[in-house]
Amino acid sequence: MRSDTERNRKRLIKSAGHLVARKGAAVKMTDVAERAEVSTATAYRHFSSVDEILAEFRYSVGLSLLQFSLKQETHGVELLATVSREWVRLVVKHGTAMVHTRSQEGYLARLRSGVRYLTVQAEALERPIAEAAAEMGLPDPGDEGLFLWNILFDPREIFDLLATLGLTEDDVARRLTAALCAAIGGWTNERID
Repeated sequence: MRSDTERNRKRLIKSAGHLVARKGAAVKMTDVAERAEVSTATAYRHFSSVDEILAEFRYSVGLSLLQFSLKQETHGVELLATVSREWVRLVVKHGTAMVHTRSQEGYLARLRSGVRYLTVQAEALERPIAEAAAEMGLPDPGDEGLFLWNILFDPREIFDLLATLGLTEDDVARRLTAALCAAIGGWTNERID
């Protein structure tokens, strides 16, 4: 990809994330193009809609999580806690834009259909969830463990815990990780019985 093309794409993604975080879902492609300092035609050459840009934005956040996860040398529940703590940090940094991107389709259906921003996030979490389950003496919950993680670590809920309960990022990550481990245990035991 040419350097100006890559630069324009990055500007559009960053601009869309910034604008949606500030203004919500009402952001238009013209707004994104103006903030990115490119023409609207250039914006449409790269992306067909603001939703497509936001999907790329979410992919970039998921990619950051994957890169972080792959570098970790811890294992089991400690690995899950470390990666989950990084997700909370990323949500605090970028999550207000992600709060406004919702799908009417469920998580598992989107994951299994290969939605790009979910598959990279899933790849970041597969090993931590599998290792945590193994440490707890449970079988790998697979996609169902990812489903449970997604429910608990939703950016909206993270912001709610931070604002409403006044928890720190570490408190949120620790409590949600503990809840996830309990949920995996309950979910897996129910599946086995």
